[in-house]
Amino acid sequence: MESELDMAETITNRVKELRGERGWTQQQLAAAVAVSRQSVNSIERNRYVPSLPLALKFAAVFERPTDEIFTLED
Repeated sequence: MESELDMAETITNRVKELRGERGWTQQQLAAAVAVSRQSVNSIERNRYVPSLPLALKFAAVFERPTDEIFTLED
């Protein structure tokens, strides 16, 4: 029996959508959360899952709960 911790899970996000709603460039968002533009690009393309502290920064910038930005999918 496989543990739930061993299951492959995917985290998707709405970062690009929320950034677009604000009319921000990737660089502007990167500055707001103190990461590189390349990091924002990787997160938007689901190539990189942000750390919890970074996810909380996105939540603060977008003024939304983290689960409205990041979603765990089985």
